Amino acid sequence: MSSSIDQPNSITCKAMVAWEAGKDLVMEEVEVSPPQPHEIRVKVVCTSLCRTDITAWESQAIFPRIFGHEASGIVESVGKGVTEFVEGDHVLTVFTGECKTCKHCESGKSNMCQVLGLERRGVMHSDQRTRFSIKGKPVYHYCAVSSFSEYTVVHSGCVVKVSPQAPLEKICLLSCGVAAGLGAAWNVADISKGSTLVIFGLGTVGLAVAQGAKLRGASQIIGVDINPEKYEKAKAFGVTDFLNPNDCKEPIQQVIKRISGGGTDYSFECIGDTGMVTTALQSCCDGWGLTVTLGVPKVKPDITSHYSAFLSGKTLKGSLFGGWKPKSDLPSLVNKYMNQEIQIDEFITHNMPFEDINKAFSLMREGKCLRCVIHMPN
Repeated sequence: MSSSIDQPNSITCKAMVAWEAGKDLVMEEVEVSPPQPHEIRVKVVCTSLCRTDITAWESQAIFPRIFGHEASGIVESVGKGVTEFVEGDHVLTVFTGECKTCKHCESGKSNMCQVLGLERRGVMHSDQRTRFSIKGKPVYHYCAVSSFSEYTVVHSGCVVKVSPQAPLEKICLLSCGVAAGLGAAWNVADISKGSTLVIFGLGTVGLAVAQGAKLRGASQIIGVDINPEKYEKAKAFGVTDFLNPNDCKEPIQQVIKRISGGGTDYSFECIGDTGMVTTALQSCCDGWGLTVTLGVPKVKPDITSHYSAFLSGKTLKGSLFGGWKPKSDLPSLVNKYMNQEIQIDEFITHNMPFEDINKAFSLMREGKCLRCVIHMPN
């Protein structure tokens, strides 16, 4: 007779379900299906709230839905064909996977997996169905993770095994925001020692870019934000100059060019404002100025820029998850944290129980937090 470990059953647990755009999440009893082939079911330990969750919750049309994608947990059960994970493994979830066999995964040039890339339809990659239901009716996923649930099912290619010594309540931040910023600085821009840069938006991602630049030895790190309360926090991550556009009497790009001696070597757009991408391009220097865009825009997805910016030698690059191949690269970031080579704790401004997740949404919408870590019931 097969054991229950070989054939997991459906389980019922609590999840915070979004029923409508912009409306408070509701604690519900949901049924979580067993993991299908090449999937695992994870007991979520901690999940942190990312700005992208807010943007999707406010604007996307797929409901009911369980949001959340920046999470850590413990493997509860595995589906057929899974050999990399066993029950009890500590893991990070990732919103974009790594199959290791597609053209992009094998290229060494990209982390845009063609099999397990960003999932936008609220279903699993493997069969285009959901693993959540309420009274027999489907509840949709978010980014194929859905960590605002006590248990979730994810593809084994969208999960990273980590050291059991790493604190899950801290390293959950590496499954999206902090890793995205560090990677933009190190992998995408490849910031050099003594260089100058400007960062538009000093949230978690922007401050992670600053940390990465500081560790690379950048000589000037200009932070731009309309919230003056962020300056003191930003200094701790390496920001040397703070600019509030509301306090400037001339266009912000002119101020940046003046204080950087003709424009910065690098500029990073971490807001999700395509108009600011244009400003970021105008802020970096001619000849070799590189602008990296990391933000996810709520409106106006098209970027406009005068051709002369590119004729003068400037470059615009996009960045998804900082260029990290999640399964290949995230364990090394966890090790850097464990060796005290990178900061994570300083990004965590609030710790909250699962039932207070709507308070976390309010804090982020009001700009009063960097990362709220949500702790699941034991």
